[in-house]
Amino acid sequence: MTLSSTGSDESCYSSLRRVGRDGRLLLRFARRGPGTVLAASRFTLPLQALEPVMLKDGTAYLMLLNPSGGLVGGDRLTTRIRLEPATHVCLTTPSATKVYRTVGDPAVQETTIELGAGAILEYIPDHLIPHAGAALRQVLRVEMGAASRAIIADGYAAGRVGRGERWEFAQLDSLTTVASGGRLVFFNRTKLTPASVAPAGAGKAQEFNYVASFLVVADEWHEWEQLRCALDERLSAFPQVSGGASLLARSGCFARYLTNTAHELSQTTRALWITTRRLLLGLDGFDLRKA
Repeated sequence: MTLSSTGSDESCYSSLRRVGRDGRLLLRFARRGPGTVLAASRFTLPLQALEPVMLKDGTAYLMLLNPSGGLVGGDRLTTRIRLEPATHVCLTTPSATKVYRTVGDPAVQETTIELGAGAILEYIPDHLIPHAGAALRQVLRVEMGAASRAIIADGYAAGRVGRGERWEFAQLDSLTTVASGGRLVFFNRTKLTPASVAPAGAGKAQEFNYVASFLVVADEWHEWEQLRCALDERLSAFPQVSGGASLLARSGCFARYLTNTAHELSQTTRALWITTRRLLLGLDGFDLRKA
């Protein structure tokens, strides 16, 4: 049984004026027979999750939603997800996340995902689109148990490039950390303030409109050089994309790439994900929008 609620209490809102601004999403996945099920769910708008779909391989596939249409300055969104031992969960979003202009506090979203022993996480959200004047602080923390595995994608646009906005947002501050067995194995902090440092300058995004990363971390897996070469090969298949893959110091592989269009970003991320899914998990890819 899935326990779900949209009710609010003191832990959800600090005051009535924060209704619709302080979103919380709590999910717990458990193993039931051959597959993974959503064992508990609680959310407070503007965060929400659709009911999961169990794939043929037992994976629980679920979309994370913000039905308000985007993030506004002063929003505080907190997501906590627990994968019990031996579960397999694939999380995505239905579309890119818009971050709107603010003249006050930044929007803040924090996500913590805990993996039990032998759990598998695939976290493939769409990219961020920071509008002119937008400010966002974003944190993703992943805590991995023994023999667990994680595939994590991340990306952002230079702005609403279709409307001629490039690097006009106020601030983008993004932190991703992954710990395995209590030991930090990945730390990445990106803080962009285009008004003071031009991201489009040499050695940075240059003429590209989208910046993305693709991270794989796995305990008790050793074919890292094979995976790195495979990711590099997939990246080289897109001549319009600039990027490359490298090994982490321990138990992981990381790729960074730049694209000119959202379609190229989506294509590249999907190619890296399918390649990794086959090598790391022995599973084929699927259509993230129609699963």
